[in-house]
Amino acid sequence: MGAFDWFRAWFGSNNTIKLDGYFFELNVKAYYKRLAVESCIDLIANTVSRCEFQTFEKGKEKRGETYYLLNVQPNQNQNATEFIHSLINNLIMNNEVLIIMQDDQLYVADDYSKKEYAFKENVYRDVVIGELKLDKTFLESDVLNIKLNNRNVMNVINSLYEDYGKLLASGINYYKRKNNKRYLIKGDFIRPQDKETQEAIDEMFQGQLKNWFDPDKEGSAFQIQDGYAMEDMSDGQKGNAGNIGTSRDIREMINDIIDFVAMPLHIPRGLIKGDVADVEKLVDSFLMFGIKPIVELVMDEINRKMYTKAQFLERTYMKIDTNQIKVVDITQLASAADKLFAIGFSFNDILALVGRDPIHEEWANKRYVTKNYQDIQSLEGGESE
Repeated sequence: MGAFDWFRAWFGSNNTIKLDGYFFELNVKAYYKRLAVESCIDLIANTVSRCEFQTFEKGKEKRGETYYLLNVQPNQNQNATEFIHSLINNLIMNNEVLIIMQDDQLYVADDYSKKEYAFKENVYRDVVIGELKLDKTFLESDVLNIKLNNRNVMNVINSLYEDYGKLLASGINYYKRKNNKRYLIKGDFIRPQDKETQEAIDEMFQGQLKNWFDPDKEGSAFQIQDGYAMEDMSDGQKGNAGNIGTSRDIREMINDIIDFVAMPLHIPRGLIKGDVADVEKLVDSFLMFGIKPIVELVMDEINRKMYTKAQFLERTYMKIDTNQIKVVDITQLASAADKLFAIGFSFNDILALVGRDPIHEEWANKRYVTKNYQDIQSLEGGESE
């Protein structure tokens, strides 16, 4: 049933609808799930944006137009970080992302139609960039198309939340009911037992007790006349405190939603929640199972579309360096750096590993090996050698 059919079905009949209830359900679905999804997307995008797109020509690293395009300015309206965020957002939300090149600049498509074929190139039409719809038809070899999974994981998350969102809404309603204040007023009420009189009396008492229940009032008073008494009938009174729902119950359900979203994206739940215990292990797990597969997808697609087979085989290609993702205290690497230098790493090699710019001096590229490391053939013959 479409949106207009649903509208006509309700408002074209004698049924009445309470919009506040539907808005509440909409808010639960729109905000809590979006909080979890957006948090995961931002974490992945922020991590990938720390990677460096290194370009090589015949095995030697070279910074040229392609390097600047991928690391600084993919197009005139976005820097590299903004571009990566757009790429990751589309990749996760839609399970695939389309990138086109126009005038030697890269653009993430906001919408498009795709016709897949088995033995010839796929065709892309109706490509939309921002508010501009392109009339051009693109072949598979003309674009970068990155697909995350064979099935869209967001469909699973949405289907799961259709049920769990109702449970969360029910939990919030339960919390509000259990913590609501209810008083029983006792007295001699001689009045007609009709609906109008009862509503008038209820309105009178509720008006008088308005300041009593207002949490923003620093103080309030209520005058009880002779012959009347008030009894607190709220939950939590008379030994029922154990049945009171707390906001922590709602928080645990929200944590469940975060877990459901983080699980298929291979994000450790402790990392998305900001836990500091075993954070290094959590980061390593995240990089291994959540980030590197995405990086491999991007790298493979760029290499097969922006470079020819002959170029790739002669080691002219692009490589995404993930070493800069982790923030490491350089003082903790002193022993490791000394060991690397002793086995042949140059000074510039070590600087690159810790995210520093190389030194343009000849001595910084020289390699040294301690005498403890020798060719095994030189050891043959014992002392005579």
